[in-house]
Amino acid sequence: MNLIVSSQKISEQKADCFGFLLQEKEDALSEIKACEKKLGVTSAPFIKKQDFSGKRMQTCVIPVEHDGKVVHIIFIGLGEKKGLSIETYRRAVAQLYRQASAHKCETVAISIPKASLFDFSSEDFGQQTATILDMTSYAFNDFLSKENQIPSSITSVIACVSTADKTRFEKGVKEGRIIGKAVNTARHWIDTPPCDLTPPELAKYAKAIAKKYDLKLTHFTEQEIVKKGMGGLAAVGRGSEHDSQLVVLEYKSTKKNAGTIALVGKGITFDSGGLSIKPATSMETMKEDMSGAAAVIVTMEALAQLKPDVNVIGVTPLAENLPSGKATKPGDIVRFYNGKTAEIKNTDAEGRLILADALAYAVKHYKPDAIIDIATLTGACAYALGPFYTGLMTQNEDLCDVIQEAGKHSGDHVWRLPLTDDYNIAIKSDVADISNIGNQKYMAGATTAALFLKHFVDDIPWAHLDIAGAAFNVPDKPYYRSGATGVGVRLLIDLAMHWK
Repeated sequence: MNLIVSSQKISEQKADCFGFLLQEKEDALSEIKACEKKLGVTSAPFIKKQDFSGKRMQTCVIPVEHDGKVVHIIFIGLGEKKGLSIETYRRAVAQLYRQASAHKCETVAISIPKASLFDFSSEDFGQQTATILDMTSYAFNDFLSKENQIPSSITSVIACVSTADKTRFEKGVKEGRIIGKAVNTARHWIDTPPCDLTPPELAKYAKAIAKKYDLKLTHFTEQEIVKKGMGGLAAVGRGSEHDSQLVVLEYKSTKKNAGTIALVGKGITFDSGGLSIKPATSMETMKEDMSGAAAVIVTMEALAQLKPDVNVIGVTPLAENLPSGKATKPGDIVRFYNGKTAEIKNTDAEGRLILADALAYAVKHYKPDAIIDIATLTGACAYALGPFYTGLMTQNEDLCDVIQEAGKHSGDHVWRLPLTDDYNIAIKSDVADISNIGNQKYMAGATTAALFLKHFVDDIPWAHLDIAGAAFNVPDKPYYRSGATGVGVRLLIDLAMHWK
């Protein structure tokens, strides 16, 4: 999709779709009247017939014959002015794109509202616009025959802005396209069948990114993982014929005395539950269990281009959790990279095992100013928050604040869950330092999982992001389809770009 920023009026554009985002009961804009004059149509009867008043996400489509071709005018409602939000804008832009695509439009001109309506700068508004358009254009067609593919007829989108805003909006668009591409790359990897995306294959993608963008790469194979004493990562991948991997990507800022943050992403390319095997239906979407690692890898790719004023370390432990004669068994005890031990009571609580070694590695070798891990970790979090929020757990208030702000700004919203030491007793083991599942008496599975990870971050400010509910099959957001969402990518990029 070609995305053009133009300061020419929308009525002067050569397009077969003219899109407007309107507030509720907003008077007809001069741009609409100019389009009506150009196309020789009056929209009022159509608006009345379709009962369009500009309510949030309300849609009105007007087909017009002009110069022997069918042209569409599309109105999308933003709702009342007092209730406007950037998320409303994101969904309206996505809805407009979907409507234009459904009506087989090729060139879509959009009259962009003023950024100030949404309390955003022109540059940030351009970034949001581009990111959402790219995300909405995503479709996973790799394994569909041509007649069953999800095509988009749209080849070009023209964003019509004022002359005063054009330069800043255009700058934001360039950044937004990098972010949108990163999100869609993560979605593509997550949607790829697990037989094709194994731990070594995902490691290859990370290595290719490191080479292309001159990121420092550290890569450990399974044999090296075992030698280094990463017992958690080794234990999880033991039952698979595909070797586990640990990949570290490093972005170095040009700013002197820049701070350092570490991002750690869970990379289970398929999760059967191991010997504590999942029910069949629960396995159907378990190719998504590497969503955290995908988010971290593509974030590193984007940051290499966006160049924030902070050093960023991306650590991704990769494994496949399968049952076999070699698989880890309930009752086994594993020793992690930092020397701590855990009793394995359930092999389906595997994500925390691989994250433990990755967190300990980041602490020992980089001593970052902060660590953020991201993982499809617990069904408990999905049940607690549903599909629209990522669970945020931290005991550091400053880190909590910056992550919450990044969530609001980027669109990857977070919701804080408790992380108190009251729950430490839930992961007590009689035979090891900790247990890999919490005592059911204490419930709070998302919290007890996070407290397990806390044993591997020392005293470094740390936050845990549980994306179990938000990573796959999120409904009612028109910039998503069924399948992977790429959640966390926008959040992590925003966090790094605004890090202080």
